[in-house]
Amino acid sequence: MNRADLVRIIKEKQSFLCVGLDTDINKIPSVLRNEKNPILSFNKAVIEATHDLCVAYKPNLAFYEAYGSKGLQALEETMDFVPDNVFTIADAKRGDIGNTAEKYAKAYFEEMGFDSVTVAPYMGSDSVMPFLKFKDKWVILLALTSNAGSADFQMLKADDGKHFFEHIMRKSSAWGSPEQLMFVIGATHPEKIAQIRSIAPDNFFLVPGVGAQGGDLQDIAEHGLNNDIGLLINSSRGIIYAGGDRSDFQVHIRAAALKLQTEMSEILNNKGLV
Repeated sequence: MNRADLVRIIKEKQSFLCVGLDTDINKIPSVLRNEKNPILSFNKAVIEATHDLCVAYKPNLAFYEAYGSKGLQALEETMDFVPDNVFTIADAKRGDIGNTAEKYAKAYFEEMGFDSVTVAPYMGSDSVMPFLKFKDKWVILLALTSNAGSADFQMLKADDGKHFFEHIMRKSSAWGSPEQLMFVIGATHPEKIAQIRSIAPDNFFLVPGVGAQGGDLQDIAEHGLNNDIGLLINSSRGIIYAGGDRSDFQVHIRAAALKLQTEMSEILNNKGLV
């Protein structure tokens, strides 16, 4: 999916919501656990409840790899079930030397058909460039993540006073254009969003941490939106487990997604972006 298509879908749906499919078999409703492939059954239920409200799905690959070949089969069949007008993100956080990166890129872009993949930049440009060779595919580069441990390295200051994540963003911006390069910016760092937007005014940001991790949508939007919206706000647990163990769990999943989409629509309309 290219940038123009992504922006069009965001404006049509008046939403920049990404639903994280971090499906844990121990947390899905018990009514599904006797299914032949409960992970797939749950993912289909989530997609049925939310596909018109969100613009992206982000499966975290660890939740599928943990179950071996059956989990990977569930992931592939989940991808087949996602509608064409929804952007897909392989949350794999890969980052290895060039020839290995080429194989990862082939796996996610050609074999599984994802639109994008999350990549760690810490081995440098040759671990990232192979992903950028694919037409209408995206690299989503880790910059400032939402976890507490992000302070260990990403927030360290270099001799010039700039944080490590700032150097990552400035350096990597030369590797690819805003047509193919996004950055992961955690919602748990709202005080830095305006500064980060000044570093990358045109790039999309994937923003995890809204919902269960406490990130505030209004704060992120106020300082993070650009003329093409430029944000994908991810919520995982706060949406997909909103129904708990209820038999009507889909109703509650949809309600949680609708709450965020409604707020996003109001933001976009107030800003004159739709």
